[in-house]
Amino acid sequence: MDMSIQEMRVKIFEELSKIVDPEINVSIMELQLVDNVEIKDGNVKVELHLTSPFCPAVFGFKIAQDIRDNLKRIEGVKDVKVLVSNHFMAEVINKQVNEGSSSSSTYK
Repeated sequence: MDMSIQEMRVKIFEELSKIVDPEINVSIMELQLVDNVEIKDGNVKVELHLTSPFCPAVFGFKIAQDIRDNLKRIEGVKDVKVLVSNHFMAEVINKQVNEGSSSSSTYK
């Protein structure tokens, strides 16, 4: 049985709440780092910013990768695209994290 969009959204936000900023060990949701979440046909796009434009890139990559990995495990999620903004390494982080993203994804 397919999950409704509302059920999927609840699961997505539950998973996002489990992801912590490794530098300060606080949830990215508690820190209000997630700017937008879009769900379309099983494809999920998460837009976020990091705690500062110059926070260590390794932490930004870890957060983005955790988002991608955790959300891909949710039943019904076909693909996940994570877009980091307002960071000096955003382009590199986005490219590396989304490299394995399906070419048929709704979000490019």
